[in-house]
Amino acid sequence: MTVVCLESLTFGLGHLVRAADALGERLCLLTGDPAYYAYELDRLPPTALDVVQVDTFDTEQVADRLGRVPELRGLISSTDTWTLVGAELTARFGLPGVDAAVLRLSRDKAAVRDRLHEAGLTRARAVDFATLPGDGRTDFADAVLKDAGLPAVVKDSAGTGSQNVWLVRDEAELDAALREAAGRTLKGRLFAEPYFSGPVYSAETLTWAGRTRLLGVSSRLMSREPRFREEVTAFPVAFPGARHAELERWLDRVLAAVGYTDRFAHVEFALTATGPEVVEVNPRIGGALVGEGLCRALGVNVYEAMVECALGRRPRLMDLDPPGGPAVAFVLGYPDRPGVYTGVTGLDRLLDMPGSPAWFPVKSPGAPVEHLDDSRGYAGIVYAEGPTAELATHHAVAAANALRVTTEPFPGPAEAFPGPAEAFPGSAEPFPGPAERTGGG
Repeated sequence: MTVVCLESLTFGLGHLVRAADALGERLCLLTGDPAYYAYELDRLPPTALDVVQVDTFDTEQVADRLGRVPELRGLISSTDTWTLVGAELTARFGLPGVDAAVLRLSRDKAAVRDRLHEAGLTRARAVDFATLPGDGRTDFADAVLKDAGLPAVVKDSAGTGSQNVWLVRDEAELDAALREAAGRTLKGRLFAEPYFSGPVYSAETLTWAGRTRLLGVSSRLMSREPRFREEVTAFPVAFPGARHAELERWLDRVLAAVGYTDRFAHVEFALTATGPEVVEVNPRIGGALVGEGLCRALGVNVYEAMVECALGRRPRLMDLDPPGGPAVAFVLGYPDRPGVYTGVTGLDRLLDMPGSPAWFPVKSPGAPVEHLDDSRGYAGIVYAEGPTAELATHHAVAAANALRVTTEPFPGPAEAFPGPAEAFPGSAEPFPGPAERTGGG
């Protein structure tokens, strides 16, 4: 009896293997490049799971491999990049899963904004470039000013890792953002929405049969405006009991509005002066070390719920009163400047610091670091614990301040890095880096 994982987030594979074992299932990982899971695989026995290398961008190749899996019972697809491929294959093989139409909707940020507006759960619709009667930047800019107002956010409808997101606070910034966006390759299409001012959080939820349980809320400390670079996360935020219950009811309505009836979700929201506003709905467990933090802070392996959902069973976590554990926090480790990643210094200092801090590597030495304005730029994550999320944050930030992520200048043109074809033979698409795999947070 086998449960297949179609690629995975960078961290959490070990928990997933142990979850499958506990439920009497064998885990099989289908991946285009096992090296992306080196950190997790190096910590597992060689026989802990089956690792099958296949071009995961080629749906038919993946389907062929799935057809040869003995006693296939479920399919897990927990990344943004492979969400829709996973949905198609789940339906094709008659496996338990979320309706593909719901997943397509959740991956379309503009469509989600409109659906929430129809349900009375947000104050504005999306301004969608593709639906305007005109075909130029001027028409879009006029619509943004009229319908979203300033400040606004212009972004990619299918973006990940804070990529292709522009905060526009005046007409000059709006014009600059549209000029820059015209030169970018988007995963979806350009749209705009109001900028919801206030602290940003992410709700970690589990839904089954249309009922949502709020497992907890993660804080999300961002870089200074106008960038949206994720920097520090802590879990669980200590909301008062009444506010926690209110958020759980609101999240139940949000997920119901997009038709999301089962499995984990990672809902980013801003807590504005007038209440919560959705930033985006991710139909998966949180990225980076959110899953790790859930396991440690709740005191249970939450990935058992992921396997149970893939098998079509009500996850026990829906009804469990978890024993609890330490609060957790992590800091994304960015270098000071772009270049070739060479490593991290100061790791020896972590041994004498409170909170049991640890370094979780994302990049390997020699990897190019070209972008520092979004989640593509971090090379690893500093993790720490504490009796509260606030104290865990202090421990994690102190530990991160003791480290330095280093780069050296890029080589000349003659020593250029391999392109996507060399990095992932047989694929026409570049293999996703940390931002797509970790999900940022």
